[in-house]
Amino acid sequence: MPRRSMSRVLAGIPGGPQVVPYAGHGPRAGHAAPPAGVAVPPLTGALTRQWQPPFPLDWSRTLAVHRRGRGDPAYAVDAYGAAWRTSLTPDGPATMRVHTVPARGEGHAVPARGDRHAVPRGEPASTALGGAAGDAVPCGEDGRLTVCASAWGPGAAWLLGTLPGLLGAADDPSGFEPVHPLLQEMSRRHHALRIGRSDRVFEALIPAVLEQKVVGAEAKRAWRLLLLRFGDRAPGPAPSGMRVCPPPRVWVRIPSWEWHRAGVELVRARTIIGAARVAERLEEITAMTPGEADRRLRTLSGIGPWTSAEIRQRAIGDPDALSVGDYHLPSIVGWALIRQKVDDAGMCELLAPYAGHRYRAAWLLELSGQGPPRHGPRNAPRDYRRI
Repeated sequence: MPRRSMSRVLAGIPGGPQVVPYAGHGPRAGHAAPPAGVAVPPLTGALTRQWQPPFPLDWSRTLAVHRRGRGDPAYAVDAYGAAWRTSLTPDGPATMRVHTVPARGEGHAVPARGDRHAVPRGEPASTALGGAAGDAVPCGEDGRLTVCASAWGPGAAWLLGTLPGLLGAADDPSGFEPVHPLLQEMSRRHHALRIGRSDRVFEALIPAVLEQKVVGAEAKRAWRLLLLRFGDRAPGPAPSGMRVCPPPRVWVRIPSWEWHRAGVELVRARTIIGAARVAERLEEITAMTPGEADRRLRTLSGIGPWTSAEIRQRAIGDPDALSVGDYHLPSIVGWALIRQKVDDAGMCELLAPYAGHRYRAAWLLELSGQGPPRHGPRNAPRDYRRI
């Protein structure tokens, strides 16, 4: 049972709602921390980078929005708690491993002997790129974390260059001023949560389209089957089964029966194929404002407000990209804020005071665990492969 004082703080009235820690395994949940006292072992043959965030960072939840279920071939978490992620960068495929260590004083990266990517003497380890994994000494102030990343493949340097942005360096939550007691409490609890950006639009588009009008299990299964069938093996010593998202030309050539085997009907397949044909133009939205990016995305057939928001959340880190049209989100927002189920219009009205940060507010409400009671079975996944 919750303490009475906490209940009053959250709801503003006696007997108000309790904040329930989010215990799901969805894209907002992050992943488990490594066992206490277990260090992530270094791996050889990688480009490395260490970055000292100038702000508190919940790196696990910030990064895990790019994970499409536990069986995602493009995202994995190993036994040490390190996150592995693959990406098809402008320079080619790459694999990146990310973990954190406690910062302990100032230091400099020590280049590997004879490594052509070694760090120049005097360059701080927090911004250095190069050397062999495990050669650098974390730097920074006591009490902070140092993010350590290793990457393999032709696109390794590009992927490491995006590490700060991926973990929310460009995110500015200063304008977010929650007024509802529940949001105030969740903002306090998750003050280290950031909205990052991958700068890879087409990679964010494909899973978003696969999630259109189906339950999550269907979309995750389709993503997994398509990557395992058409994706290239992940560069470097990645966990078994990891794959890199295929290039647009491969998606265009996937035959209809392969889409069917993955459980994807013709409408979603056509949307992905159409986007693949203009993939280069889509990548241009990373340099646009969120409004311009939304308009560019919605010129594509099959891309509506919900899909555009899901893409912008991950590709450009848009804190206002509210997923209007989501099956569950309006009910979660309505129940958390006013103890009533609402529709999309009601959700937008409730989140209007947080314009510019509506996605951030909705994410915090998801993490609160507040949602309407369930009175029936969940929607059963459909299997288009049997049609």
